[in-house]
Amino acid sequence: MNKHIFTDEQQWAKLKNGIITLAKNEVLSRFERVSAKIKTDGSLLTEADTQMQIQTQAFLNKNWPEYAFLGEESTLEEQELAMNSADGCWILDPVDGTSNFAIGIPVYSVSLALMIQGEIIVGLVYDPSRAEMFAARKKLGAELNDTLLQAQTAKTALSQCSSIVDFKRLQPALAISLATQAPYSSQRSFGSVALDWCWIAAGRGQVYLHGAQNIWDYAAGWLILEEAGGLSCTLEQEKVVVARVEKRSAVAATTPALFKEWKAFLMP
Repeated sequence: MNKHIFTDEQQWAKLKNGIITLAKNEVLSRFERVSAKIKTDGSLLTEADTQMQIQTQAFLNKNWPEYAFLGEESTLEEQELAMNSADGCWILDPVDGTSNFAIGIPVYSVSLALMIQGEIIVGLVYDPSRAEMFAARKKLGAELNDTLLQAQTAKTALSQCSSIVDFKRLQPALAISLATQAPYSSQRSFGSVALDWCWIAAGRGQVYLHGAQNIWDYAAGWLILEEAGGLSCTLEQEKVVVARVEKRSAVAATTPALFKEWKAFLMP
């Protein structure tokens, strides 16, 4: 099957509507009624994570069985096998922002991407609490609730910007530099990587920094920002997306001018 199947508007609508329905049934319905377990890496696992992954995998396998499946809750062996699939693979974070979800903070999302031959060609990030569907298809633009999404802001200087920065995963020297010599106007950290990318695309923040994201965290949001016209790289000035199960840093901005100024501060 052609890798650009989602240029078919019926298939595209089926995918988006399917994820919205699953997120409402498996995630939103469990919000504020949560019991969580602690995984071996110290992160949380809820019934919503488990059931959203099971039901999403079943939905995808039924409709697009040619693609492998990589979920956050899959084993590392399963993840690497899916990543190496010649036909491509879905990449799912069933609840991005589980820590928020588990304690009743309504900032979390479902993130789904499709990678083929090392390229992200589809990205969906659904925010159940706000009923916001951010979505993108490679070379076809980004959208928010079916309306064109373009990365833009009236802010022209880094000093005017609101930043989204995850301090926890930064090297201490960089974290101290940002804390003591902040080049922006204000700073936020919301707890959902996928939404961070989308909110930069929507201009809700103008610059972004994270020290270590997994591919299921960033894959969909990265494409949404890319297709909206935003820019990104790693702290090593490499492309963020790699076809490997490994953590990556992320530097991003809404406009080229802000991206240049932000990189100049972070990577002098």
